[in-house]
Amino acid sequence: MSGLRLGQVDYINYLPVYYALEEGLVPLEAKLHKGLPTQLNKLFLSGKLEITPISTIEYARNADFCYILPDLSISADGRAASVLLFSKMPVTELDGKEIYLTKSAATSVTLLKVLFEHYYHMEVRYKTTTPDFDAMMSKADGALLIGDQAMIAHQRVKDEGLPYQVTDLGAAWKHFTGEKLVCAVWVVRKTYAQSYPEKVNAIVRAFSESKKVGLENINAIITGVHKKSGLPLPVIEDYFEIIRHEFDESYQKALLTFYDYAYKSGLIDERVKLHVWGEGNG
Repeated sequence: MSGLRLGQVDYINYLPVYYALEEGLVPLEAKLHKGLPTQLNKLFLSGKLEITPISTIEYARNADFCYILPDLSISADGRAASVLLFSKMPVTELDGKEIYLTKSAATSVTLLKVLFEHYYHMEVRYKTTTPDFDAMMSKADGALLIGDQAMIAHQRVKDEGLPYQVTDLGAAWKHFTGEKLVCAVWVVRKTYAQSYPEKVNAIVRAFSESKKVGLENINAIITGVHKKSGLPLPVIEDYFEIIRHEFDESYQKALLTFYDYAYKSGLIDERVKLHVWGEGNG
């Protein structure tokens, strides 16, 4: 599998999938490229990665370009803990206000816009910027952060008693639709998959084994995250209890619901069908 370029989002919620690959517990001949979600989206869509996690909203906009790998996602069933809106007032009072959006996010930006339009029924102004919590909150009425940065900012709010409201968008989405939130899926370029189907099947098996080993070694992952991030141990333990990595029919249904609302909001141009590798094509 020499020459295969594989994306890895550099957030802690991806570690259960990649831990065994990084530790050499599951063999894989591929070059790992770490980055933020939006960075890997661009690399993949420009042909510089063969396989990567991709923001689900970018899959919707490029579904003809790739297949989804089976049984892999970054999801939550309710509270997500790392997709957070910070605001100087309750979310229900943000009508007409300005929200700063992290440029690291794609799906979460769409989710926020969908929720404001269809759930909260408010119009707000948006500006995309570097994910700097203090700078964002000094200039705007609210800020959207995701991943590790969201969790660290939330911990600061609690530890320092900062006067901000924190809205978990996974919980808001669940309350609105009753569905899971699917933030990312793994994809392979169609041209690569059609040329090297056995290599893709091998990758699918490697990811499946790596995820299994990662979940079996979740305590080691938690310990490593605690040392690196400085987040309290109970916060990390809670996070790995709620984050999900499956992509069965219930997750697919939830994702299609998200796409329906994105389409209604004009955030994608057409309704989306999911093309999962192995389901009639591999």
